Amino acid sequence: MKRIERDKWIHFLAGIPMGILVTLFSFRMLPQNNYLAISLSVVLVVAISYGFEIFSLLTQKGHYDFFDAVASTIGGVTGLAMALLF
Repeated sequence: MKRIERDKWIHFLAGIPMGILVTLFSFRMLPQNNYLAISLSVVLVVAISYGFEIFSLLTQKGHYDFFDAVASTIGGVTGLAMALLF
């Protein structure tokens, strides 16, 4: 069984507060439509996660890795779920 790299854990853990903040923002902007707010939250989490990796690729600052974006997205969705519980 393969261990998850430390770098992926960092991206996952960074995604959690991102997901919480994006969810709070979405519900603040769209208080009457929960489904649209959740959908917007998911789209923003994916866009921010993958956008950061695209930025790294284009500027050559940092290391581009698709699975970093996947780990951030999973963390962001986890943060989204945590925000919805409260």
